[in-house]
Amino acid sequence: MSPIVHAELSWLLAQGLRERRDRILVTCAGLAPDLDGLSLLAGEEFYARYHHVIFHGYVGALITMTVCAALARRRAAVALVSVAAFHGHLLCDLAGSGPGWPIHYFWPQSLREWSWSGQWNLASWQNSLIGLAATLACLACAVPFQRTLVELFSPRWDAEVTRTVRRRLGRQDAANAP
Repeated sequence: MSPIVHAELSWLLAQGLRERRDRILVTCAGLAPDLDGLSLLAGEEFYARYHHVIFHGYVGALITMTVCAALARRRAAVALVSVAAFHGHLLCDLAGSGPGWPIHYFWPQSLREWSWSGQWNLASWQNSLIGLAATLACLACAVPFQRTLVELFSPRWDAEVTRTVRRRLGRQDAANAP
């Protein structure tokens, strides 16, 4: 799946957390497995060999959970949700990264491959549908939570997007209407 969808799904998972900072950390945890994609900097051959290997496993999960918990306001909650977001990324990759992209969860102890025979291609209708649903769910968060995924970039921009979505859905409070 695309990094955008991984981010959206991870951010949605973090909606029970009060602090924006904690939601950002969980979103980063959901993106963290793709740090091994930086292997592309060493060349295409290195990337083909190590993407879905170096950080797509339990070592990456432990590192990610530790860093997120250390930086969080609510450490225990963020540790749990960040490890869930990390593993959600792995499940999405197992389903929708395309045939021939196994995960090596127990690397460096083992190079045993984890894959699924029903994997669909990255540019599939399934990934497009999941991406659309995730985007709509992120926008729908404007109603109950009064925030959207845009909060990752700017609270001010998010307030504008939230206000617009709520207005379009007829949920704008009379007191806040211009």
